Amino acid sequence: MNTTQVVHPMVKFQQQVRSLVDAKLVKPSDSLWQIALVYGDEWQHWKKELAELGFSTQDTIGEMLAIDGWDED
Repeated sequence: MNTTQVVHPMVKFQQQVRSLVDAKLVKPSDSLWQIALVYGDEWQHWKKELAELGFSTQDTIGEMLAIDGWDED
């Protein structure tokens, strides 16, 4: 029986953004759009993912980092 757990793509994105905060490249109070500079071409994908989850680019990074679970229910 395989019990491998599939990790939601947003978990990895959240970890990457948290590392940007830890490195002091961005602050939790910064707007999400500020990470667009870091993600370049990938930003359109992540912007769409965030929008589908109810986030706008004006929301803070801290709000996104505060999410504990990314279930798509």
